[in-house]
Amino acid sequence: MQVLAKLCLIPLAFAFPSQRRADRPVYWLLAGDSTTAPKGGWGDGFLATTVAPGSSGHNYGHSGATTASFRSGGDWAKVIADIGTFKKDYEVYVTIQAITLFGHNDQKSNSGVTLDQYKTNLQQFAAESKSAGATPILVTPLTRRTFKDGKVVENLAEQRNATISVAQANSIGFIDLTLKSENYVNALGQSVVSRYNYQPEDWTHLNEWGGVVFARIVSDLLVGKFPVLKAATKANETMSALIEAGKPA
Repeated sequence: MQVLAKLCLIPLAFAFPSQRRADRPVYWLLAGDSTTAPKGGWGDGFLATTVAPGSSGHNYGHSGATTASFRSGGDWAKVIADIGTFKKDYEVYVTIQAITLFGHNDQKSNSGVTLDQYKTNLQQFAAESKSAGATPILVTPLTRRTFKDGKVVENLAEQRNATISVAQANSIGFIDLTLKSENYVNALGQSVVSRYNYQPEDWTHLNEWGGVVFARIVSDLLVGKFPVLKAATKANETMSALIEAGKPA
């Protein structure tokens, strides 16, 4: 506890993904809640369709997780252990979906996690990832697909802004999945995006194809911001073009 307390007081300087060794494959460790997890999130689609041969990863997304329970329940310890296992042969990246996404569950009034605690937890995850030998990348929350007056209800703004604030204050790499996914969902409209719902009235979680589509958004954001990751990525130019045009993929 003393180590973590001191860690929070020290300005953090993290290496950005542009510093990774180009001669080694990437191992992705995906940390988050049900919007990253198998059967409802984008994580499995990311690993199955966007990761180039030779690179790999593991989806640690956990349904119902908050930034607090992901640690207390033992998930984070597994992520740290995997960093130690795979850093010998891979460049290891940890995507910490702040609502990947922890933000969805931290946002709930009964989560027991305040916005300040949420920010501290993200910072600690990133610091511990770096200390263990990985590169952390914060991911702002995946938008919900609920609409009002023809537009997506933007109810994750606090968690998005908090995630970006932590990243910028501590020189941590991040991608803004909230903004990109909101823009795409708005472009398609509610009747079209319903095809991605895990269940007919579930406007938060993704079915298998929805996971593939939004995983492509994540991958394109990563490569767009950190071009060095292109060599470890499997492109899908057709799907990427449809997404950029605001058309159904």
